[in-house]
Amino acid sequence: MRVLFADDDEMMRLLLGTLLEAAGHEAEVVHDGEEALEAWQQRQHELVILDWVMPKIEGDEVCRRIRERDPDRKSFILMVTAKDSHDDLARVLDAGADDYVSKPLTPQVFLTRLRIAERRIAAEDTRRRAEKALTEARYLAGIGEIAIAVQHEINNPLAALLSVVGLLQQGLYEPQEVPEALSVVAEQANRIATVTKRLNTLERPRSVEYAYGERMIDLSGAPSSDSTAP
Repeated sequence: MRVLFADDDEMMRLLLGTLLEAAGHEAEVVHDGEEALEAWQQRQHELVILDWVMPKIEGDEVCRRIRERDPDRKSFILMVTAKDSHDDLARVLDAGADDYVSKPLTPQVFLTRLRIAERRIAAEDTRRRAEKALTEARYLAGIGEIAIAVQHEINNPLAALLSVVGLLQQGLYEPQEVPEALSVVAEQANRIATVTKRLNTLERPRSVEYAYGERMIDLSGAPSSDSTAP
């Protein structure tokens, strides 16, 4: 996991950086808030660990700026702070932190918080993957329903159109019958065009049962593009 750790204390950077790497994480360690923000903008780490009191930009402000650029909260933010009053901790959470740990910080406490963060990140990643898979499944199902609807609406006029065109190509109409045949071609072509227009104007498509358990998008109620608004 890519981890960004920002702290202006050299010993803390050395300690936590070593613990992160020992836990198998790819740690990027910086010493002030400005560097932390720049590093996150470049790599958008899964886990961001911020000391509250840092030069240039304090940790809670770094957290707030990350959240402005990360509204889906894809980065888990752990704040490290010596402040422990109710108002201080509320301020940390209001800034967008997911968790906090108080100083003085021991390796055991840090590793416990790290495991909690790992589990929450994994759970959130699983949720996002499930949502993506569901969205893709619904999208593919929607394509199938549209395909069935288009086939259902177009098959008959298309068959009639192709039949008349075939007869015309073979010269099987008498000269006086050709205008009427062309009228049929135009009528069936317009029916097909109406279906495509309805597809373009679908706003809230409704799924209906077609046959044998299959479903399709209902095009019958969709307004055509040449309808006149009241």
